[in-house]
Amino acid sequence: MLAAAAAFTVMGGCAHALGKRCDWQIAMIARSVIPMILSGSLAVAGGARLVFWGPRSLWLRSIAGSLSMMGAFFAFTRLPVSQVLTLTNLYPIWVAVLSWPFLGNIPGLDVWIAAVTGVVGVILIEQPDSPGAGLASAAAFFSSLMSGFAMIGLHRLKAIDPRSIVAHFSVVSLLTACAALVLFDRVRPGAVLTDPGTLLLLAGVGLSATLGQFLLTIAFTTGPAAQVAVVGLVQVAFGMLTDVVLWNQSFSSFTLLGTLLVIGPTAWVMLRR
Repeated sequence: MLAAAAAFTVMGGCAHALGKRCDWQIAMIARSVIPMILSGSLAVAGGARLVFWGPRSLWLRSIAGSLSMMGAFFAFTRLPVSQVLTLTNLYPIWVAVLSWPFLGNIPGLDVWIAAVTGVVGVILIEQPDSPGAGLASAAAFFSSLMSGFAMIGLHRLKAIDPRSIVAHFSVVSLLTACAALVLFDRVRPGAVLTDPGTLLLLAGVGLSATLGQFLLTIAFTTGPAAQVAVVGLVQVAFGMLTDVVLWNQSFSSFTLLGTLLVIGPTAWVMLRR
């Protein structure tokens, strides 16, 4: 799980660096295409039955996951890596809250306190002086909420081969990325994608995301889910280290306090549930 957290941090760093080279939609397409090819190949080679139409829960997982990815990549190109990772890691709280209407599990008082505390932390993390930071933070927050919906959908898919689930998600996320390319404004429509540095960063996004997903799957299938998920929160620390070393980012006391208010209650909820 530590290695998975490091891989996802690399993905975020590559996406952040691409913010000055190409539009976020292009980075999202790279994030979708490479895992789609690899997961589809593994599914076919392993004899897994690919599912496209499938049950509604499969579409809930894939559509919500794709929207989550869209929000995250929009934010990665505009905010520090650690800030995006902090905001998107709110999803365990939303899973606990959404379990009430979807799974009939009424959240305890600790979940509601964690949700309120997490929102306060988001407000403290917000950087009003950065251009477009408000919209980017909202996108990262939206990403965490959509991840909650995606996890609820995933919980209902025990009868489908995991490789088929990943392949389905990759196809839907690619279609979503292509739609975003058309529907949303592009800041750098004339970006040259033949530049070696840009291509290397795009490859880094796709390969690190695929590796991270692979390692994450191993971690969750071989260890206690709650403890493994808490270990995954270390990617916030990895993100902060990346911001300091690569982009000379400094953190205010409000940002650090907000990060603790998000990560602390999230870890508590995961360990309790």
